[in-house]
Amino acid sequence: LSALGTAAAHRVLESGAPEALEPMTPFERKIVHDAVAAVEGVSSESEGVEPNRHVVVVPA
Repeated sequence: LSALGTAAAHRVLESGAPEALEPMTPFERKIVHDAVAAVEGVSSESEGVEPNRHVVVVPA
């Protein structure tokens, strides 16, 4: 999950476009948010309603 978040963050840095990931549990989203937070120039937010809540990685 950390690798997924890091890879998505780098894709968003290159493209400049937000990227929505697949729905995840709260625990899984936390791991992805932490991985994205370690990458300069992007941030992440959760959107949707359980069980379809998902992470969206956006340019900072």
